[in-house]
Amino acid sequence: MQFFDFSKSSINQSLDLIKGHSIVIKREDLIHPVISGNKFRKLKYVFQEVFQKKIPLVITFGGAFSNHLAATACAGKALGVATIGIVRGAEWKNKISKSPTLSYCIQQGMQLYCVSRAAYAQKEKAAEIQKILNKFQRFKLIPEGGTEPLAIKGCTEILNEKDHDFDVICTSVGTGGTLTGLIQAAESHQKVIGFNALKNPNIEKVIRSHTKSDHWEINNQYTFGGYAKVNLELIHFMNAFYQQYQIPLDPIYTGKMLFAIFDLVKAQQWKWGKRILIIHTGGLQGIAGMNLQLQKKNLPLLTYAKDLF
Repeated sequence: MQFFDFSKSSINQSLDLIKGHSIVIKREDLIHPVISGNKFRKLKYVFQEVFQKKIPLVITFGGAFSNHLAATACAGKALGVATIGIVRGAEWKNKISKSPTLSYCIQQGMQLYCVSRAAYAQKEKAAEIQKILNKFQRFKLIPEGGTEPLAIKGCTEILNEKDHDFDVICTSVGTGGTLTGLIQAAESHQKVIGFNALKNPNIEKVIRSHTKSDHWEINNQYTFGGYAKVNLELIHFMNAFYQQYQIPLDPIYTGKMLFAIFDLVKAQQWKWGKRILIIHTGGLQGIAGMNLQLQKKNLPLLTYAKDLF
């Protein structure tokens, strides 16, 4: 398990003071080029279990531009574990090359099964997916986004003693595993805020199923219309942010969160304390796919993509 034991460390990088607020971003994106941020944290103990129990195969789920699929494929290749990705959308079977993420997964040795969106919505309960799973005798099944108890355990390790002095800890929210881990690891005086990246009315119920703590909340005001949806204002913000701080943001999660924090502080609507720690959850591999989508719509691109890989 040296791959997970000897990763690069994240660093805390201070941003300029904004209206008297101290803002620090924890660069979890620096842990690894692909298995970065919360994906590294979520997969660490999962693959440790796979290793210890000598499980020969990992199967998981994701969309055509999924950070989780790419990270799982990369980890599997590095650790010598076979991987399978069940992809949302049967149409992707004949256009793998149109997705930088799926192409990367293939390069890493991941076997892909592209299934109908109806079946994907039901996950392993769907007959189409059951047929795939029944082909294999022994495997570890990881849920979409990677959130499970071992993943939450890994996410508790995002914070360390140096982070105890912050008033508030911020993260983007997808399936809720990262937020749950931060809630469990944060000090009782710290507020933990999750910025929802998609329209997910059930996410609070999911979080409450994992923790009894009440020093957290979720902001749903900056989804930009839903998962993987962006607009000109967000694109311009991320490009300007990179020019000023040399910190790349992903458009699905961290970009939306930073936009929200800056917007609330500047509008004097920030009410959770002046010492702010922001968790950069990585996911930068998805920028290439987003730029392809923006190009099709004749919209401006994220200009720093060329500086990343």
